Amino acid sequence: MRKKRSARKGSKSLPKQLQYRDQDRLFSSLEENLSKIQQEMGHSSDLVIRRIEAGTDPKHSVALVQIEGLVDDRRADEFLTKSIMVDSAPMDVETPFYDFVKENALSMSNVQLVSRWEELFHALLDGKTLVLGEGWPEALCADTAGGDKRPVTEPALQTVIRGPRDSFTETLSTNLALVRRRIKSSKLWVQSQQVGKMTRTEVAVLHLEGIADPDTVKEVIRKIRQINIDGVLESGYLEGFIQDKTRTPFPTVYNTERPDVIAGGLLEGRVAILMDNTPVALIVPTTFFQFLTSVEEYYQRWDIATATRILRFLIFTISLMGPSIYVAFKAFHPTLIPTELMVNLMAQREGVPFPAIVEAFLMEITFEILREAGIRTPRPLSTAVTIVGAIIIGETAIRAGLVTPSMVIVVSITAIASFATPSYSLANSARLIRFGLMLSAGLFGLLGLTLALIVLVAHMNSLRSFGTPYLIPVAPFVPRDQKDLFIRMPWEALSTRPRTARPLDDQRIPEGQDPEPTRDPKEDDPS
Repeated sequence: MRKKRSARKGSKSLPKQLQYRDQDRLFSSLEENLSKIQQEMGHSSDLVIRRIEAGTDPKHSVALVQIEGLVDDRRADEFLTKSIMVDSAPMDVETPFYDFVKENALSMSNVQLVSRWEELFHALLDGKTLVLGEGWPEALCADTAGGDKRPVTEPALQTVIRGPRDSFTETLSTNLALVRRRIKSSKLWVQSQQVGKMTRTEVAVLHLEGIADPDTVKEVIRKIRQINIDGVLESGYLEGFIQDKTRTPFPTVYNTERPDVIAGGLLEGRVAILMDNTPVALIVPTTFFQFLTSVEEYYQRWDIATATRILRFLIFTISLMGPSIYVAFKAFHPTLIPTELMVNLMAQREGVPFPAIVEAFLMEITFEILREAGIRTPRPLSTAVTIVGAIIIGETAIRAGLVTPSMVIVVSITAIASFATPSYSLANSARLIRFGLMLSAGLFGLLGLTLALIVLVAHMNSLRSFGTPYLIPVAPFVPRDQKDLFIRMPWEALSTRPRTARPLDDQRIPEGQDPEPTRDPKEDDPS
């Protein structure tokens, strides 16, 4: 009984149909091996078994086993079928057929030998083609992984006017190539591992050796290895497992679909995480202010980028507290509003049965419904649904006396401001926090709003992203990183990497590399 329990414990990480004993090797009979494969795969319709006859005298039976849709048919036909059938024809009679095929016939560069069932099924489900023969002690696994892949397209969320227009795809190898195309250095190290007992999803951890903090790299790898789940379908799974604190509305792991953002993070000393089957990559450590910056700011002049960044911080404040401030002033502090404006607002409230806080909640919920409807509606109809729905509902609500025109204006500006947030994750957090601030302002006015903001900032100050304070470089205050916070100084002033990533090599630009004025050619003319 004890032996059975220990055997089960050792195979716990595998699906039930792939739990084999260590001594469970392939059979010597080709028919038994094929029967075993079909049985374990449930005689699946996408399991392809191709039988061929190789050699001249005598002929040998060989079977090619693959999963339809996971392999590149052209490579399989060109390098496997033709090479076995043609190249093995003039084989030496004294050479065993298995040794001849293994050493001479297969022209694939990446061919592995598999002798156990567990390894065989893993290779088969990874898109490799199995080559089995009668009396062979092992199976040959040729790397023919391929199938249909989505081409590289423009980003769907993080669009820019100036900058690269490519984005990640669902293929990990393509995404790694997009990053290496930008960072052509041997110091860009990639460490891969598989996550998920059933999905066995490939996850790659990237960092620049000599720049990234080794402790951060080790911690990222450790957290990923500790993930014990049956399947990982998207990088959001990883984000939920590796973040330091889960009970917070704020994102502590930066996600992006842009290769240039990943390259920029690596050059700052951060660690990137790419995963197969998803176009969204992760960056750690991160800070709150990183979610409010756009990569396009580094492609523009520093003064334009600074003005845009300051405006974006203001817009985020409006998206977070716009309705709350309006409700607090209108319900508790009307004397602080200019007299003419207050008279106008009071005139609008005639016939409206709800207080300001109910108005705000009613309109915010309505806009959230329109937002979700626009996302779930087919793309050709989504624009019409959101625009027409917002106009009709807003106009009808005003005419019916349910809300005031000023409330519709405030909520509309807030909704537009939320779309200007560069990070979709932070924009979602602001949507959730906005309801809490509205409730505090509706119950206690500016005092309640102030107390809620104090609690919110204290909570943000307690957050960490792989040991990095969430509000750095403001709390704690880092003077040298202020050059790329609310303002974006010229490149010659950004000579050091930000301390937020804890890089080993702080120097990014050699000191004294200031731009020189263009010299007049006449000054060099001796005449």
